[in-house]
Amino acid sequence: MEIDWDKLHDDLGPLIKAAGDRTDEKLAKQMSTATRMTDEEVKAFFPDPADVRKLADLMAIVKSAGDRNDKINNIVRNAEQFGGVIFTLLSKFA
Repeated sequence: MEIDWDKLHDDLGPLIKAAGDRTDEKLAKQMSTATRMTDEEVKAFFPDPADVRKLADLMAIVKSAGDRNDKINNIVRNAEQFGGVIFTLLSKFA
């Protein structure tokens, strides 16, 4: 199934605002449909809704059209924003 990253990004905005201090069920469900993580994993790894937004932004870069070097440069330019998300993901898989 092809993910519409623009739609995902747009759909996440209102959910993140409504989530408050924790990742709620709707937000976790939306994010788990775009990843290989379960709802429970999304909530456990990204309890802060702002981190879910950062994860979605990072995924959009990785899945965007363009060459690998451009994507890497975009991630590096935003390393401070994505650092926590990257650390969390690598901790999960390492």
